[in-house]
Amino acid sequence: MPKNKGKGGKNRKRGKNEADDDKRELVFKEDGQEYAQVTRMLGNGRCEAICVDGTKRLCHIRGKMHKKVWIAAGDIVLVGLRDYQDDKADVILKYMNDESRLLKAYGELPDTLRLNEGVDVDGPEDNVEDEDYIQFEDEDIDKI
Repeated sequence: MPKNKGKGGKNRKRGKNEADDDKRELVFKEDGQEYAQVTRMLGNGRCEAICVDGTKRLCHIRGKMHKKVWIAAGDIVLVGLRDYQDDKADVILKYMNDESRLLKAYGELPDTLRLNEGVDVDGPEDNVEDEDYIQFEDEDIDKI
């Protein structure tokens, strides 16, 4: 049998709490970077996001964040743009809820961007409640 030379297995990795930075410094975008809102998760470390400039991009989650920082639909992220592929980007940083509210207050994010709304980030739909609601009468139920 081989001798264990490491410091532990997956339980040791689980025990680490690297997300303990409650108050971190707010990171603003630089040149070659853009703010984006995740529209849906695609799997395999990828997601689809709409950037603030209006472009829908396929984003790849970097290895340092993969399986450590959980990204869901509706989250605000900082993406690094690629020089050679305009429709693809790399997720650099995920903003917490209070950080994204601060970015909106500072004017970095547009006012039309909806924060903390969850999955429906494509925009509001008109007259949704009227389309799915059907009112049955008592005599209609008796016929069935």
